[in-house]
Amino acid sequence: MELTNLDFQQARIKQVLFKSRLRSVLYGVREPDDSLFAIRENPLGQWLYAVIQPQYGSTSQFLRLERELQQMLLTGQSLVRQYQRGQLEESRAGLERLDAHAARIETLLLELEQAV
Repeated sequence: MELTNLDFQQARIKQVLFKSRLRSVLYGVREPDDSLFAIRENPLGQWLYAVIQPQYGSTSQFLRLERELQQMLLTGQSLVRQYQRGQLEESRAGLERLDAHAARIETLLLELEQAV
C-alpha cells in the first residue's frame, strides 16, 4: 500500500483532534478520558500503528515519531493531573509544551512523508 498526501493529512487532523480534546478537558468542557493518553487508543497512535508501522515500523522516522507522540501524550496526561489538583492556570499554561511536541511531530510527519 502506497501512502498518499491524504494519509498524512489524516494524521495531522488526528493530532489537532487530540489537542482540541485536551483543551476541552483543561477548560472544563469535557471529562478526561484515559484512552486519550493511551498510545494505541489515541487516534494519532492508531493511525501510526495501522498505517505506518506495517511498512515503515523499523525506520528511524517511525521510531522517532512514536517516541515523540508518547512524550506528547505523557505531557497531556500531566497537564490533566495538574488541572485535577486545581492548578488550572498552570495546566493551561502547559499547553505551550504540548504545542512544542506537536511542532516536532509535524516535522517528523514531513520527514516521513518525504521519505516514502
